[in-house]
Amino acid sequence: MKHDDNYYYDIIRQNIKKYREKAKLTQQQLADKAGISMNYIAKIESKKMQRGFTIVVLGRIADALNIDIRLLFDEVK
Repeated sequence: MKHDDNYYYDIIRQNIKKYREKAKLTQQQLADKAGISMNYIAKIESKKMQRGFTIVVLGRIADALNIDIRLLFDEVK
């Protein structure tokens, strides 16, 4: 099955939000723990950022959420 680029970015966005909410963290709290700005987290979660995050940022977010980075790539069901 072939997907467009947005498909993969959407999966990552949805997973970041899902795990952030599961951890009972606000966007600001996650941003503080990951060492990035709250604006950046908000843009990632709201689709305003197209192709604007790197594997390093995803690693920092996963570490801040205490999850394996691979979970950010799991299809949302």
